[in-house]
Amino acid sequence: MTRLYTHPASRNHVTPQGHPEQVARIVAIENALADPAFDALDRVAAPLVSDDILLRVHPQSHLDRIAAASPADGMAQLDADTWLSPGSHEAARRAAGAAADAVDHVMATGGNAFCAMRPPGHHAEKTTPMGFCLFGSVAAAARHALDHHGLSRVAVVDFDVHHGNGTQDLLWHEDRVLFVSSHQMPLYPGSGYASETGASGNILNLPLDGGSDGTEMRAAYEAEVFPALEAYKPELLLVSAGFDAHAADPLAGLNWVEEDFIWITERLCDIADTHCAGRLVSCLEGGYDLDALASSVAAHVAVLMKRDTA
Repeated sequence: MTRLYTHPASRNHVTPQGHPEQVARIVAIENALADPAFDALDRVAAPLVSDDILLRVHPQSHLDRIAAASPADGMAQLDADTWLSPGSHEAARRAAGAAADAVDHVMATGGNAFCAMRPPGHHAEKTTPMGFCLFGSVAAAARHALDHHGLSRVAVVDFDVHHGNGTQDLLWHEDRVLFVSSHQMPLYPGSGYASETGASGNILNLPLDGGSDGTEMRAAYEAEVFPALEAYKPELLLVSAGFDAHAADPLAGLNWVEEDFIWITERLCDIADTHCAGRLVSCLEGGYDLDALASSVAAHVAVLMKRDTA
């Protein structure tokens, strides 16, 4: 069965009224996945991440900064976009804990998992929380797979509409990881040019033009992403699953629809089946139109359930 990670702590990360990365996001996802079509999911509570896993990608000073900035009441602002409430620290640690535990699970049993947790993580750089993100959950999970499970080739694919600058920063010098990010350009955070290739050529950035749709995305993935993954032959596939490339999303200008998320999920599952014994871990990143987010996550998870090999 596909494993689903959730936790009530995701609802305790509260942002100011009108903020797009809001509690209602996780409520919409949980309501969508409460449909009887998802009864077969293996639902587990996300654990807290251990410091040693986070320290694979962040220094102790970063962990200390987030802990010290966490308010006992009210809210604290880290930058123009990134806020902390009393429940934010636990929520972020459980989001990272879900990603690492999902790696442990698929390494032990095969199959796949989806981590429906917030806040997201792919903008958090080594010492800089930003873009709604506190810890680099997926990057930490990749390093956990390498160092704890002894893998030598892990692939991370990020299809969020915004460039995964944090994941790129955390994995820039990690030649045991192939990091692929497709994203709209120009757009926040302003990075993700094709010329950004990592210290050892381990990064593939795929900028997409604003206003383009799934046709252009599919052509780009067929031409660049899938050949790179096939050549790399990953032993584990991690996915930063942002759903803000949807045409209805208010923060960007790509025009994907649910069928595009189904297509990309199917193709990534093909890669996982061919090279990773089906082992795939997907983690929620962005997606800010509540209806589009709910329907796109449901479509993504339905594919994972259909393709699970455990």
